[in-house]
Amino acid sequence: MPAAEDDPILLQDAAREAGEIALRYWRGDFRTWDKGDGAGPVTEADLAVNAHLERRLRGARPDYGWLSEESPDDPARLEAAHCFIIDPIDGTRAFIDGQTGFSHSLAIARGHRIVAAVVHLPAQDLTYTAHAGGPARLNGNAITASTHGFQGADVLAGKPSLDPVHWRGVTPPLKRSFRPSLAWRLCLAAEGRFDAVLSVREAWEWDIAAGSLIALRAGCLATDLSGQPLQFNTARRLSDGLIVAPPAIHDGMLAAMTPRPTRAVAIPAAPNC
Repeated sequence: MPAAEDDPILLQDAAREAGEIALRYWRGDFRTWDKGDGAGPVTEADLAVNAHLERRLRGARPDYGWLSEESPDDPARLEAAHCFIIDPIDGTRAFIDGQTGFSHSLAIARGHRIVAAVVHLPAQDLTYTAHAGGPARLNGNAITASTHGFQGADVLAGKPSLDPVHWRGVTPPLKRSFRPSLAWRLCLAAEGRFDAVLSVREAWEWDIAAGSLIALRAGCLATDLSGQPLQFNTARRLSDGLIVAPPAIHDGMLAAMTPRPTRAVAIPAAPNC
């Protein structure tokens, strides 16, 4: 039986294969439709990548659970010791528009923590990787987070994040930037090209699972808006917002933000593993 220590290589190989499939559709003619209920667009490329990843990954690890943006949720994943958490194409709108800022986000959770992660941007030939206990890497080279302080930090965030309602008193002097893929944003903070990532909206696990581990292994903290560590492979599948940044920026941001009520969520006990 394949060993869990081989999981990072499995994810990297699968991510490269996903990129090859996506690039066959990118900037071409493909079907697009809206998923409804505010879930955004999906394309036949999303589904083709998802189908390949499910065959590839579940074929290699049949006892692992499966959580993907483009697959029906299977509650059996909550009982699995390990679970794949997948976004076949993160940044679908960018993909549809022919932009290069879309990614494939692949992660493995053990219990409620991510232990292996890959974020691959095939149109830019960028591959971010990390595993528990090892460094974060970009194309094989170790990366580290920013050493910038809180004041004037360059934060990847949507426009609502700097609305004064989310801050004590006035919005602090932060610079806001944006990139289309949330998984990529987390990796950009990991390599220090930006100082932090902030989302005041709920975040789906598949958008943040891989990138959060990469950021953690690069020296960031990764929490929800109340400062609680992120949990994965949960029944709810959502995080109450997101703050990912080096400790000084993270703590400054958390202290400056309007306090958030702590959500009482019953997290099932982690499986024996």
